[in-house]
Amino acid sequence: MAIYRKLNRESRIRRSILASLTKSVLDKGYVVTTDARAKEARKYVEKMISYGKKGTLVSRRKALAFLHNDKKLVSKVFDELAKKYETRNGGYTRIIKLKERIGDDALEVRLELV
Repeated sequence: MAIYRKLNRESRIRRSILASLTKSVLDKGYVVTTDARAKEARKYVEKMISYGKKGTLVSRRKALAFLHNDKKLVSKVFDELAKKYETRNGGYTRIIKLKERIGDDALEVRLELV
């Protein structure tokens, strides 16, 4: 049984949020979000880079399926990021704590690629 954060959302909305955060991190290199969302999105960012390092057709299709068929981003992951992290065995991201949000006191963090 997998343990994950529900983020107080339905499964389809939660999956969309996590895919969007993953796309932002892979595209821009970082994203500022809440602590819980960052910890959950980190798993998917690392999984996408691991798919890129494998470089197989199956892993490319899995990445395309998760990233909503964003072919440009998937090719960036497989061509650029996979080469950048080819000697690294995991730990492609880091979470830096920033501040508490004014409205609801949620801890904001910056999820970025190492």
